[in-house]
Amino acid sequence: MNATATFVFVLFFVGVTILGFVAAHWRRGDLNHLEEWGLGGRRFGTIVTWFLLGGDLYTAYTFVAVPALVFGAGATGFFALPYTILIYPFAFVVFPKLWAVAKRHGYVTSADFVGARYGSRTLALAVAVTGIVATMPYIALQLVGIEVVIGGLGFDTSGFVGDLPLIIAFAILAAYTYTSGLRAPAMIAVVKDLLIYITIIAAVIVIPAQLGGFGHIFSVVPHAKLLLKAPDVASMNGYSAYATLAVGSALALFLYPHSVTAILSSSSGNTIRRNMAMLPAYSLVLGLLALLGYMALASGVKDMPEFAPYFKAFGPNFAVPALFLHFFPSWFVGVAFAAIAIGALVPAAIMSIAAANLYTRNIHREFVNRNMSHEQETGVAKLVSLIVKVGAVAFILGLPLTYAIQLQLLGGIWIIQTLPAIVLGLYTRKLDSRGLLAGWAVGIAIGTLMAASSGLKSSIFAIHLGGYAIPGYAAVWSLIVNLVVAIVVSMVVRAMGMSHAEDRTRPEDYLDVVEG
Repeated sequence: MNATATFVFVLFFVGVTILGFVAAHWRRGDLNHLEEWGLGGRRFGTIVTWFLLGGDLYTAYTFVAVPALVFGAGATGFFALPYTILIYPFAFVVFPKLWAVAKRHGYVTSADFVGARYGSRTLALAVAVTGIVATMPYIALQLVGIEVVIGGLGFDTSGFVGDLPLIIAFAILAAYTYTSGLRAPAMIAVVKDLLIYITIIAAVIVIPAQLGGFGHIFSVVPHAKLLLKAPDVASMNGYSAYATLAVGSALALFLYPHSVTAILSSSSGNTIRRNMAMLPAYSLVLGLLALLGYMALASGVKDMPEFAPYFKAFGPNFAVPALFLHFFPSWFVGVAFAAIAIGALVPAAIMSIAAANLYTRNIHREFVNRNMSHEQETGVAKLVSLIVKVGAVAFILGLPLTYAIQLQLLGGIWIIQTLPAIVLGLYTRKLDSRGLLAGWAVGIAIGTLMAASSGLKSSIFAIHLGGYAIPGYAAVWSLIVNLVVAIVVSMVVRAMGMSHAEDRTRPEDYLDVVEG
């Protein structure tokens, strides 16, 4: 065991745990009200929202997996950069409008909005279930970051004893999330992001200096890993695959429940706009982080005997921890590993709260007990957030890691099927709830079949048009089918003169007024 690094790691972990419980008294509100517990009272300003969204979108798995992908597959790993750049103009335009409608009507989830807009409990249920199911493997994968750094500290991660640190970490997370709600990850996100920035800045200065500069790093990296592979349908490479993966991922990310929760917790639509202008700073950090994959290749850490057992256990995911263990003193290793582990807890907390909000508002309240008080509603949400965390731990401990990763591939394919109901619903009511439900069902089925055709090993699927095979992200292909079905069924419904459910929102709710 690396005693110094472990001591620093534990010190930071204890510190954020205390912060998590203290957060219950920060910007005090009635935590027996779901809007306070699950959305922080919608009072987070520009700075807090910036840290919260950054902690929400750039997770521990991202900070481990992106450089690992560059380390293992080369330049393909940089697809994350255009993907994260495309997100923000889309969110800048769309989500202040969702915030405005949700604020005026007290909506806590995107499914609340869908149910009111289309007057359909069934469509709202479909959106809620999709969000919960797509989020579960996402939460489980946050444990990967914690598991890798615990292994890097020198602990055996196999067997029940090896699982204990993960169980303890999530038990602590469950305790302060139960007590403080969204305030806890919001406060901890500030610490997490500062640690991440310090760690990355130190890494891109110190490591290249010891390796002879970036020129030497790029000269040592194999040429095949410096450039994108030429288009090849047989191996599912191609410009269309790269482009649709970036576009589809960008469209999907802010539809996840945890992203919507962070958006709705903002104090105003203008807070969201300012954040969408500022958040590309994280894309800069992500680009620097991806370069760690090349640094790991140039340094040869994979071939160092002391790291051989770790690469055998964790594969390319150990590339970043190996770099810090090799190039930095033990005390800074503790800081870097704490940044990664805390970077897992923040999004995991937000995801569990978001899933709990969906279940409570759009399943339990709608189909189990329609007359819940505010206290009962929040009590159910707290209980469900605990169940979600326990389920995530059981998920990752009970299944091989590859299954979690494969199921997470489906997450993006599934969640993007809610785009027509949520995003288009903010601009038009011309699509009928029955058309949207039919499109959602067909999109889910086709997207799942496309991913299953590769044994859930890839989210890229080649469609054949006019003698050409066009590889692309299955989420994009299935979304196109979803839209076509939704439009056709809606037209049929109108042509048959079938009645429309009441729209419980008002036209003035959708005026794009810059507030706050």
